[in-house]
Amino acid sequence: MYVIVVGAGDIGTPLIEIATRSGNEVVVVESSPEKAEFVAAEYDCLVINDDATVKETLSEAGAHRADAVISTTDEDATNVMICLLGQELEISSIVSVVHNPEHRALFERIGANTIENPSSLIAEYLYRAVKRPSIVDFMRVGEEAEVFEIRVAESAPVAGRRLDDAGDELLPEDVLVVAIEREGESNPITPRGATEVQPGDLLTVYSARGATPEVTDLFGHYEDRAKAFAGGGVRSRLSPQSPPNASMVSSGRSPRANNVTRSSARISVSPRGVSISSSRSTETTSTSGST
Repeated sequence: MYVIVVGAGDIGTPLIEIATRSGNEVVVVESSPEKAEFVAAEYDCLVINDDATVKETLSEAGAHRADAVISTTDEDATNVMICLLGQELEISSIVSVVHNPEHRALFERIGANTIENPSSLIAEYLYRAVKRPSIVDFMRVGEEAEVFEIRVAESAPVAGRRLDDAGDELLPEDVLVVAIEREGESNPITPRGATEVQPGDLLTVYSARGATPEVTDLFGHYEDRAKAFAGGGVRSRLSPQSPPNASMVSSGRSPRANNVTRSSARISVSPRGVSISSSRSTETTSTSGST
């Protein structure tokens, strides 16, 4: 497969490593000379140190024969332009990272497959690992549904039960056991109605409501319920007057003012094309402390 990767940052570099290791023909477009030089020295790929939002650059990268272009830059505005150029150059598969969730629909509208910001995905994964310790792994499906892995505890209500019996008496209609990994079995078990769930089994489960405590209870993991009822600890550390979206500001021992410059880009698509506007504002926040 011939792949053009735009961006050799925290997301692009591991992607380049995987793609080259898998035997694909990879061309990297990176605007930073330092990053371009690093990738050229480390990986078996062609590197172009240029601006990928220029059509000629993608043409030079071999867009006419590329199977895919993957945009991994830090800016959604840049990624949008690359996706539009990829569409114009008739690259069959166009994939992009989306940093701002509000822009996802826009990317999909112009025909790009999108991947949510990996940093957000990792943050959510870590949070859920703490909140739901029984869940080995999970994947979101839509807004609420999840496919997750969970191990059956000795005391689980489903332990020692046939799946058809458990389905009739315990499992909600929107919960389905789709695979079972069992010690001593070389391959996962495809569950049937007569399949018995055993303590220690690692189940792959689909739940339309996600891995709620009501669901994880069935597999003997009551600690998830305890975690769910223990929420709110972080909020209690804010002042009683703090609104839900309050920011925590570190203050020194003497009064001082912090100038914070914020910049943002707004992207919109109309029948006439893409519009990208940016704004920058400066705000001053005062902090004080006492000894």
